[in-house]
Amino acid sequence: MSSSSNGIQDNGNNIEVKPASIEENVIRIKGARQHNLKNIDLELPRNKLIVFTGVSGSGKSSLAFDTIFAEGQRRYVESLSAYARQFLGQLDKPDVDAIEGLSPAISIDQKSTSHNPRSTVGTVTEIYDYLRLLFGRAGEPHCPHCDRSIIPQTIDEMCDRIMELPDQTKFMVLAPVVRSKKGTHKQLLSSLASQGFVRVRVDGKVFQLDDNIDLDKNHKHDLDVVVDRLVKKTGIQERLADSLGTCLKLSDGIAEIEIIPNAGTEEKPDSITFSENFACPEHGAVIEELSPRLFSFNSPYGACPDCHGLGSHRTFSAELVVPDPQQPVYSAIAPWSDKDNSYYLSLLHGVGQAFGFEIQTKWSDLTLEQQDVILHGAAEAVYFQSDSRGGQPKGYHRHYSGALKMLQRNYQETNSDSVKSKLEQYLIDQPCETCHGKRLKPASLAVSLGQYRINDLSGVPIRECLERVNQLELTKRQALIGELALKEIRSRLQFLLDVGLDYLTLDRAAMTLSGGEAQRIRLATQIGAGLTGVLYVLDEPSIGLHQRDNDKLLGTLRRLRDLGNTLIVVEHDEDTIRAADSLVDIGPKAGVHGGNIVVQGDLNDLLQSEASLTGAYLSGRKLIATPDTRRKGKTVGITLKDCHQNNLQHLDLEIPLGNFVCITGVSGSGKSTLVNELLHPALKHHLSKKTPFPKQLGEVKGLQAIDKVITIDQSPIGRTPRSNAATYTGIFDAIRTIFTETIEAKARGYKAGRFSFNVKGGRCEACSGQGVNVIEMNFLPDVYVQCDVCKGARYNRETLQVKYKNYSIADVLNMTVEEALENFQNIPRAASKLQTLVDVGLGYIKLGQPAPTLSGGEAQRVKLASELSRRATGKTLYLIDEPTTGLSFYDVHHLLNVLQRLVDKGNSLIVIEHNLDVIRCSDWIIDLGPEGGDKGGQIIATGTPEEVAKNPKSYTGQYLKQVLQRYPATANLN
Repeated sequence: MSSSSNGIQDNGNNIEVKPASIEENVIRIKGARQHNLKNIDLELPRNKLIVFTGVSGSGKSSLAFDTIFAEGQRRYVESLSAYARQFLGQLDKPDVDAIEGLSPAISIDQKSTSHNPRSTVGTVTEIYDYLRLLFGRAGEPHCPHCDRSIIPQTIDEMCDRIMELPDQTKFMVLAPVVRSKKGTHKQLLSSLASQGFVRVRVDGKVFQLDDNIDLDKNHKHDLDVVVDRLVKKTGIQERLADSLGTCLKLSDGIAEIEIIPNAGTEEKPDSITFSENFACPEHGAVIEELSPRLFSFNSPYGACPDCHGLGSHRTFSAELVVPDPQQPVYSAIAPWSDKDNSYYLSLLHGVGQAFGFEIQTKWSDLTLEQQDVILHGAAEAVYFQSDSRGGQPKGYHRHYSGALKMLQRNYQETNSDSVKSKLEQYLIDQPCETCHGKRLKPASLAVSLGQYRINDLSGVPIRECLERVNQLELTKRQALIGELALKEIRSRLQFLLDVGLDYLTLDRAAMTLSGGEAQRIRLATQIGAGLTGVLYVLDEPSIGLHQRDNDKLLGTLRRLRDLGNTLIVVEHDEDTIRAADSLVDIGPKAGVHGGNIVVQGDLNDLLQSEASLTGAYLSGRKLIATPDTRRKGKTVGITLKDCHQNNLQHLDLEIPLGNFVCITGVSGSGKSTLVNELLHPALKHHLSKKTPFPKQLGEVKGLQAIDKVITIDQSPIGRTPRSNAATYTGIFDAIRTIFTETIEAKARGYKAGRFSFNVKGGRCEACSGQGVNVIEMNFLPDVYVQCDVCKGARYNRETLQVKYKNYSIADVLNMTVEEALENFQNIPRAASKLQTLVDVGLGYIKLGQPAPTLSGGEAQRVKLASELSRRATGKTLYLIDEPTTGLSFYDVHHLLNVLQRLVDKGNSLIVIEHNLDVIRCSDWIIDLGPEGGDKGGQIIATGTPEEVAKNPKSYTGQYLKQVLQRYPATANLN
């Protein structure tokens, strides 16, 4: 909204809000001071797309999430009953004077990705719930063994089928009462005789019940009661119906008709089986009456009985357990080699004696049978020797179950978190052998709707799933029953397509999604919910999205707005900023230098503002210049051949070293698979041999030019308040040492451990040095409450009395990185690490800021700073996944300077990235595609940015061409 049309006047750092009537339809914020916000006043228009922008750390999230959304949540909780509130706890009120006109608020961020292995794309979007409903009400069951359609029949229908036989056909009416069961079955035979039955058929042969029927109790038998013997002719229908009714009672709804061949022929008896239940008349496979729960892998009624609906088993991998086949047997099994392994050595020695090898033999020199025995166990008992207490060797025979089973048992039985953590690195997820990863039991997977089973829809990319749903061949009855469910399924699938997620499958586990993917899925789900009058707060929905799909995302945001909702979007993406109905630029810079409203209005207001860094880059007054030359790189590069992991289609490619290389492509095209699942493991195998060489990679060359590999992703640097940027980067070690050198510390005899909040001595014992106490909420996430004793300082009173430049150790942890750099700039061991944090744009974060409060992008830059502060070898390869996440134009500019310096030192850099500013500043591009999922995994273009921009087949090239024309090459990169 423009600043002139709503009674808003620029008053320096704040916006002065004049009284407004209810009809103005605004959200009014007064005196917001959360975190670094400078007592700001603000009016936001309702039912509009509002973008909050500004440099990283300027206060955007503090205003959007920690003030507006937090107050909306608090009011919602307060509206609940006292009984409900006792489970939710008391939410703190944000530091704000007042918020008026606030709607019910929903947050869609990137941190709340589900870690539940049972959660899938289908369950999160509720599409799978509608599929369950559709199959449960309109599906057609089939036998899991023979695929025969299973339709329950009435006695009249059975009679009609039998009466179709030729006249004078002789047949028996049989009731199958035993199928493949061991025993003499004397009690059953006696009971049948007492009920008046005369004959039985046992294992295909008919006996009189008064015969002496002697069955072998150790063999399996089939037993049928001969209920009637008839000849097909007119007038038998009534008797036939009575006989069939008797059969159905005797054998749980199954009746069998055996047609007796004419005498003198060699024809084998033919049979017809009928069922009044959902059961295969031939195999007896029973399917309970169809219902939605039969298709739920979270229910015992539908889940695979083997994997219990998970679709996989966590098992120990032989390749991970024995990563280096060149090692001798006694050290080849990695989990047994990194501990006191005398017990395991004695086991291996005994197995070696039994199967003819020495434990000094190389693993690779063993026969396949010997390797198999060590890993999977021996069929017969093995003789082992051990030293007894008297020093005499003691021998015994025992079963040896194999290293893999022993590790599995150890993992399942141990109560030690550290042991579990060590063993988890050797575990892999293996698809369940019963359901083959489909999660459901065989009977559920055998139900069809039209020409498809439920896994035929959930296991294909969403774009193909929508095509199949539209092509369903349904009967009139099925179409009528499924009309509403199909409408919901189609619309929700289309919403996923609209946010650029066409390559995902509905059975994809939610825990494997990136933050951006998870956020866009929840965005699509909200559109499907059709809510109105809601305030949505979103955190960078464009993350991980290719430029091609931005228009689809913006269309989705507009659709959500047009439903009658207000959207507040924290975003750095240029297209989203330009598409906003109203803009709020917060800054001017980060941390203590931010927290002010720099601009509020429309796009023109932002472009014309002299104070806005965002406006300066959007208007072209500031720019990230394109370099006029590209590095040639080293003569040796990395060659990868036959890459075929996931959707990669047997790629061969070369990656130049000594260059800044960008891996690009639309979402789901195979970028992360190539770098994280093939290249990185191959490099780790080359450097240490402890990681197995990836099976889906044919060959790799050129790794001898690399002596160190560093991966920097967006995973958290820690999951508890004990972890922070100072501890992760090693800055805190230097600071603690500085405090031990003070006069007061020396007088008291304090060592560095005194200033650690992780050990007893100097820390506050009431909270064990965390500064907060954890309240377990059972079925809700844990809540952290400030410690009442130390008030969040982490240390006891005596430790806090030691000062450096009038600052206690707690004061230092409460400093921003920039403030700490000013105070410790004369201490080289601390200053160098602090400077790297500033260089990557993290000067605004506090040294002691708990790791869980850092965004994925901030955590990644902490890791980057940690690596930058170390000495580079010149032969180091850096692998970085989307480093611009959460960064403004200004921050990207500074990050690029840092990355370019890395490469200037002779190192190599491979970056997965969608940001066109980063891509155009790289030396070499490898573009994958053309689409995502099964339609991706190919190399579309390689070369310099200028070369890729000329490739008409490359989506990246098409957008790169436009941006290179806007920002022509120049030698000045600063």
